[in-house]
Amino acid sequence: MSLFKARDWWSTILGEKEEFDQGCLCVADVDNSGSGQDKVIVGSYKGYLRIFNPHPVKPGDEVQPEDLLLEVQLQEPILQVEVGKFVSGTEGLHLAVLHCRKLCVYAVSGTQGNVEHGNQYQIKLMYEHNLQRTACNMTYGPFGGVKGRDLICIQSLDGMLMLFEQESYAFGRFLPGFLLPGPLAYSSRTDSFITVSSCQQVESYKYQVLAFATDADERQDTEQRKLSSGKRLAVDWVLNIGEQARDICVVSFNQGVSSVFVLGERNFFCLKDNGQIRFMKKLDYSPSCFIPYCSVQEGTINTLIANHSKMLNVYQDVTLKWATQLPCIPVSVKVANFQDLKGVIVTLSDEGHLQCSYLGTDPSLFQAPKVDSREINYEEMNAEMKELQKIIREATKTQDILPESEKQRDVTVTAEVSPDLDEESQAIDSEVKAGAVPSVTVKITIQSRVTAQKPNLAVYVQAPLAVTCDQFVFDDLEPDSSETVVVSVFLKENCSPSELEGTCMVSYNMPTELNPEGIPRVSQCNFSLPLKLVCFPAPPSKAANHKLTIDTNKPPISFVTIFPDFVDPSEGDQANALGFQFLTGSKTTLLASKTSQRYRIQSDQLEDLWLVTKELIQRLEEHFKKQNCKDFTCTFSGSIPLQEYFELIDQHFELRLNAERYQELLSERAVQFRAIERRLLTRFKDKTPAPLQHLDTLLEGTFREVIALADAAEENQANMFQAFAKLKSATHLVIMLISLWQKLSTDQTAILQATLLPLAEDTQELGWEETVDAAVSYLLRTCLSKSSKEQALTLSSQLSMPKDTSRLKKNITLFCDRLAKGGRLSLSTDSATQQAAVMPGGCATIPECDLEERTVIPGSTAMFASHEDTTKQKSKPGLSEDAAEETKSHEL
Repeated sequence: MSLFKARDWWSTILGEKEEFDQGCLCVADVDNSGSGQDKVIVGSYKGYLRIFNPHPVKPGDEVQPEDLLLEVQLQEPILQVEVGKFVSGTEGLHLAVLHCRKLCVYAVSGTQGNVEHGNQYQIKLMYEHNLQRTACNMTYGPFGGVKGRDLICIQSLDGMLMLFEQESYAFGRFLPGFLLPGPLAYSSRTDSFITVSSCQQVESYKYQVLAFATDADERQDTEQRKLSSGKRLAVDWVLNIGEQARDICVVSFNQGVSSVFVLGERNFFCLKDNGQIRFMKKLDYSPSCFIPYCSVQEGTINTLIANHSKMLNVYQDVTLKWATQLPCIPVSVKVANFQDLKGVIVTLSDEGHLQCSYLGTDPSLFQAPKVDSREINYEEMNAEMKELQKIIREATKTQDILPESEKQRDVTVTAEVSPDLDEESQAIDSEVKAGAVPSVTVKITIQSRVTAQKPNLAVYVQAPLAVTCDQFVFDDLEPDSSETVVVSVFLKENCSPSELEGTCMVSYNMPTELNPEGIPRVSQCNFSLPLKLVCFPAPPSKAANHKLTIDTNKPPISFVTIFPDFVDPSEGDQANALGFQFLTGSKTTLLASKTSQRYRIQSDQLEDLWLVTKELIQRLEEHFKKQNCKDFTCTFSGSIPLQEYFELIDQHFELRLNAERYQELLSERAVQFRAIERRLLTRFKDKTPAPLQHLDTLLEGTFREVIALADAAEENQANMFQAFAKLKSATHLVIMLISLWQKLSTDQTAILQATLLPLAEDTQELGWEETVDAAVSYLLRTCLSKSSKEQALTLSSQLSMPKDTSRLKKNITLFCDRLAKGGRLSLSTDSATQQAAVMPGGCATIPECDLEERTVIPGSTAMFASHEDTTKQKSKPGLSEDAAEETKSHEL
């Protein structure tokens, strides 16, 4: 319970789904009863006019019917209601009602009833004015110093002030520099109108200046208005407040000076009659409405300011004196006198909550509960505390940054890849030059245990693969329901992919009690695509440019067993050679040794070895896993093909350089093209145009050059995409060979993967070369450093495209050499001490000159021995690649 809450004296809710705004509330003795008791007049945007005479009710009682004096519908929206001396010949109060295109003045009267139903009230139309322009708001007062009557000024939406001398229309004037209407008020002390323009300035216009200014009943052009008779409408004074105003009020009480109050969006201003600031108050909330009223202290003025936090603040000048809580956000606030109670606060919300309240406090009803006095068993408390501390310690040890996955997720997504290719290919717009591009069906199922709002399924495969449809939007899933979609995956670009995997991701909202709109959640799964999606069986080839040998610790397995989808069963168990023809045109051959436990993979392209080698190792591991053989391992003891790998890096980098050159040339030709256009346009504008001097020919030639450069840049972009796909495949192969060669753990393989393949896509702003160079340099200066001096070197924090690839190739070669000498990958901070412990005797220093000589020898392949065979290699340091290949061929 809030202590500072507005005490409800009388309240009601007006109508159903009606809207109200700032000018819809007025408080005055509208029926001229003479008792000094105010009535509450409310108009709504639906056209209802209501007049209330509030009486106090007991808490919990409903409003009495006799409190509503009058309710009438005027058919048009009511923008503002005011009470004043609007009828000539009498000083009685009348009601002015402003509609969009009409101003009506009514007389409110009541006749005393003879029965218990009470008095009867009615309104009588005294006169009305049809407006030529749409009205926004109005103000009234004794314009020009007249006595005993009030005149009305209406501001239109297009900035015209229309003045009415009661039953007759006087004149209209346009405000200078008008854009949007603002609040309008009249100051009787200075006989001027005050408003806030769209320039966020408080402006004051004298009534006399308005009266003698140029007639503006019909808007004229600027030139015609200058030539017409009369004076220009000049502003009296201007004050820049730097924000839009919500309302303006001019007050003049007996004990205080006349002041102009302006309520801004974040500030509250009090101005003198000449526009100087008396004081201002910076508000830390967003105000909604305000009203100044007479203060009990001489020389000060009290102000009620309501805000959008349902608070009503009472200020004495700039000092906050009271704050109270309201049940709703008011759009208008007034101060009224009812019966013997003076200073009642009347508030109206935009939904029609009308309340009469006064300031007070609620008594505190809270009583502290009695303390249960019982003896405390300190031994039990100590035991319980120790048990809780033990649980906390265990939780802090095992707790991860991310919460553990639930045993049974609310929404699960599964993907089932068809074991066979589609009978009728679903490939769409494939660029592969092969005759028929196969496709495979993937069935995706979404199962929900709870209500899932706005589920959205996204299917992603890495280019050059593509899916027939990658986005699905479903209706809300009910508990224990499911949705199933079917897509097809095919090879779209004319190059082999580096990954035969895809991802399904479902995003949805799960509603809770505290958040009915739902908390966003994501569920995903991965799926693997078959190798026959990108290649098909072919006769094996004996000759190849690139060869790899994988050693195992188990006897060779027949290809009929591990590759049943590529081997003809009629060949029997004697098939020890298998060919794979890729859709992009290259061929890879797989050989199994009859005498040793080895497999050879060979191809004319280095990047095409990757998918077949990966598939071979995966199928061998699955085969021996089914045989319950847990000690199966694969190793690689040959040479890492770094020189062939470096050739792919150079090809990709050369295409990146070409892309930069094309971009520069396109920029130059575009500048030239625009310069020729400007020159031609200048000549065409001349009244006596000069000869073109072959500018049209130059324009056409430049245009052709721009088109040719754009086509060449587009072709280079396609070639760069294919080169990056080949580079990723070769990088995957190098990562796998290094992990088999050095027998890296899963964590170390992950570090190697993140180092050499940091980007899924290659862009001109951030390329593969500079990113990998930074990652390899970091490892060479941390876990693979040979001295503390290298650890002290700082790396550049800004990545930029290098001039060439010599530094990158040198770092990769040094990286492999340090792994060969016993280095291990680690991201811990104390890697230097671990390094010394792992490598007995430390890493031997590698002369940079020797390293450079080894990297630039054409046609050579870097040779690195495994750490198990270090002693053997020391005795045979000159083992060449050809000799190694001859040895492997004899063994196979």
